[in-house]
Amino acid sequence: MLFALNKSDTLRMLWKEITYIGLFTLLTSYVILNFFPNSGVLKSLFSVYSLIGFVISLLLIFRTNTAYDRWWEGRKKWGQFLNDTRNLALKCSVLVGDENDFFRRMISNFVFATKEYLRDGVNFDELELTEEELRFLKEKDFVPVAISHLTYAKLKELKNEGKFSEEEFIVLDKNLNKLLDGLGACERIKITPIPFSYSLFIKKFIFIYVITLPLAFVSVFGYFSAFIATFIFYVLVSIEVLAEEIEEPFGRNDNHLRTDEMCVFMRSNVNEILG
Repeated sequence: MLFALNKSDTLRMLWKEITYIGLFTLLTSYVILNFFPNSGVLKSLFSVYSLIGFVISLLLIFRTNTAYDRWWEGRKKWGQFLNDTRNLALKCSVLVGDENDFFRRMISNFVFATKEYLRDGVNFDELELTEEELRFLKEKDFVPVAISHLTYAKLKELKNEGKFSEEEFIVLDKNLNKLLDGLGACERIKITPIPFSYSLFIKKFIFIYVITLPLAFVSVFGYFSAFIATFIFYVLVSIEVLAEEIEEPFGRNDNHLRTDEMCVFMRSNVNEILG
């Protein structure tokens, strides 16, 4: 695992930037050692840069914690989807009788549509739909909400036919509301990113810190200060890149939530209950 470079490894993402920084800091070290070898000011910078490094570490801790909170909240909401789909399927299996197949399809369709909706699109090939339902959904911008609309319409129809009571309708309504609440929470995570100015400030801070690092280290480590600066750049920027990935947890990268597998698992559960 230490030597494997998978597609989500930051070394693969940043190798060009690491190369550029390495060459630049090596050139900086050469200029200092050959043209300013006895500068007393540079020797006094070591303690200052140690303090600045501590400040950067605090900023990055806050950055990664904030990003992970968003990732973990998304994971909790998808875990709640699993519970809510099971609860709704179990109640439908007892209450709706001959319409089990409709609710089996719609409950699974909701989570699959939500997964792709959070990725800026819906893959209708994943959904189990009749031609009439497909035409209806293709006219809608918010497909998961439209699927809930179809489900509510069917429940209203069955209630009017006397298939279940008002109290039983309210019980099913609560479960459907929980699915829509989960969708709203995921939308909130998606459309409320980390403030751009904050993220940009950290990037600028890291860049300026790293390219000037040889000024403080060259009097102690010589040309090795260039390699130290490059390694510090790799560590700090990797943390920032990972934070950027997990703050949007609904994508397709390895560091995002495995919502595809979750949807398949939920469909399997619902099919077993209502199949």
